[in-house]
Amino acid sequence: MPQSATPFRIPANRWSAEEAASLTPEGLLLYRSNLLGSDLTVTNFGGGNTSAKLDAKDPLTGETVTALWVKGSGGDIGSMKLDGFSTLYLDKLLGLEKLYRGVAFEDEMVAYLPHCTFGLNPRAASIDTPLHAYLPFAHVDHVHPDAIIALAASTGGEAATREIFGGSVGWLPWKRPGFDLGLTLRDYVAANPGLRGVMLAGHGVICWGDDARACYDNTIDLIAKAAAHLNARLVKGPAFGGEAVPALAPESRAKIAARLAPRLRGLMVGERSKVGHFSDTPETLEFVGSKAFARLAAVGTSCPDHFLRTKIAPLALDPARIDDDAYLAAALVEYRNGYLAYYGRNAGPNDPKVRDPNPVVVLLPGVGQLTFAADKTTARLAGEFYANAINVMRGAEAVGDYVGLPESEAFAIEYWALEEAKLQRMPRPKPLVGKIALVTGGAGGIGAATAARLLSEGACVMLADIDAASLEAKRAELAKVFGGDVTRAVPCDVTDEASVQAAFDLTAREFGGLDILVANAGIASSAPVEETSVALWRKNYDVLAEGYFLASRSAFPLMKLQKTGSIVFIGSKNALAATPNASAYASAKAASLHLARCLALEGAPHGIRVNVVNPDAVIRGSKIWDGDWRKERADAYGVDPGDELEAFYRDRSMLKRNVLPEDIAEAVYFLASDASAKSTGNVVNVDAGNAQAFTR
Repeated sequence: MPQSATPFRIPANRWSAEEAASLTPEGLLLYRSNLLGSDLTVTNFGGGNTSAKLDAKDPLTGETVTALWVKGSGGDIGSMKLDGFSTLYLDKLLGLEKLYRGVAFEDEMVAYLPHCTFGLNPRAASIDTPLHAYLPFAHVDHVHPDAIIALAASTGGEAATREIFGGSVGWLPWKRPGFDLGLTLRDYVAANPGLRGVMLAGHGVICWGDDARACYDNTIDLIAKAAAHLNARLVKGPAFGGEAVPALAPESRAKIAARLAPRLRGLMVGERSKVGHFSDTPETLEFVGSKAFARLAAVGTSCPDHFLRTKIAPLALDPARIDDDAYLAAALVEYRNGYLAYYGRNAGPNDPKVRDPNPVVVLLPGVGQLTFAADKTTARLAGEFYANAINVMRGAEAVGDYVGLPESEAFAIEYWALEEAKLQRMPRPKPLVGKIALVTGGAGGIGAATAARLLSEGACVMLADIDAASLEAKRAELAKVFGGDVTRAVPCDVTDEASVQAAFDLTAREFGGLDILVANAGIASSAPVEETSVALWRKNYDVLAEGYFLASRSAFPLMKLQKTGSIVFIGSKNALAATPNASAYASAKAASLHLARCLALEGAPHGIRVNVVNPDAVIRGSKIWDGDWRKERADAYGVDPGDELEAFYRDRSMLKRNVLPEDIAEAVYFLASDASAKSTGNVVNVDAGNAQAFTR
């Protein structure tokens, strides 16, 4: 059940004098940065920036100059390396003040930053560079942990800051990040000597030290004191005014998320499909079920670090109406129209074009939150940032009233020049980014190779297999290469209707829907017809025909919601070419091939394509060929089941080449991608050439 108040965690001081002793000045900056950024009580992923003013040899004059090392645009201080820092001539940065023409020309100043680059460093400088440059201190940290933003986003924040820090931390009203804030901060600190930091309303805290260790200690201590103060206030009563909507049971929340996510995803407009992420943490449930939920959700997020990830406000849904498709469609249209109106009210002639108007965060009382983005990692991070925003609201309300930024200021940050430049620098997404795939038989040779191929092109992949141990090993292996965000696994028996449906429900809940199904789970058996038992016959049909049917039947509703989809059956040469002593296997494969053709007819009006890849003799890496099938086929052809069998299949092919799992995966990728967007009902043979299996 949700808790009445979630304490702010107190950050630990993790500085190791022993580890720091051997580091260079640049290394100490990186060490400090990594320590701060890897602690989520200190800053969020990708948030915060650190700097140091270090002596350096000018490559042009040989003279010693001061270079500002400051976290570059778009980096993450928790995981960055030295190449994540921008390096700039400090004197040139300070000289930019003579060129500054006022707040209306902030974007003009951004264009000057590259001219101050030291050492031909290609790392772009961030919008916060002037804050670091104009402060007179050697080491500066700027972070926005929840405990600090809670103060910075509250009507009672300034008074609480005085109470907590006894005047040693100053307060500046909201001012947009950029050159003007850098100059204002410099002047404020000069007029108030003895400060250890300054609270920037709506933005975070900036603090300093004479060396890397002193700066780190100062940052940690400021956050710890703020967190302790808020914790003491939170225990005095229920957060957010108490509970209005109780949380549903975990199973009910999971079912609703699996049902709702693909419907929302299908209603979102745009050139590329989105990936979803579901979260029902106690903190989220406490917020969405609270009496203050509607009021606070409408205010939106206040910290730029948050709303650049989440949009300024979420979409809140009525839990009593989520089964009404007309309501959901209207809610999304209303949100998009509201975003377009927000853009229209604030955009100037030189601002970037309007961005995606769909909601990023969708909140549902009693259930939790769904977040949608172009890829899984971004969707997950958006959910985590909104969780930070919830925590900020909790703390802000404990010392006053939570306040958001003026709309015009929020727009200026969302569409600022450096943010646009960062977006323009991003590489073009891979072809399958935003696509979601489920691969049955995912722990086997063809299944795993297919999953790897789809992952390599940006897809999210759910591996499904009956062998739970092999499945988890394969998931871990793929996650190590492609990342845990995009790789999931679910034990699944394709002959069990409930097991199949559960796998698709999990896919919808984990990723938001389904675009690609690769029906690959299989078995193989060999026996003369008179030795083929009814049980063996049925087992082949259960897996190879009914299993493909059950998977496709579960995929169709999800793909219809997206108005597109690709189903690829992994067939067999034996579906087209007769073979001795394998009537159960070959006829079941033939049945699944014809099923694919039937489904191609049914799917076409909904944009669902259904195609078949027919392999032959994919021996290497195959779990099927590791069993009795290998010996049975060798016996059928009178060859040794070892290397002689692989040579037999290779030599009987027209091209005299081995067929590997990766070859099948390549064909699957083609049929799953837009490269085959006008192909359905087709059979692609990947068998190195077998005239008996020619489709015509």
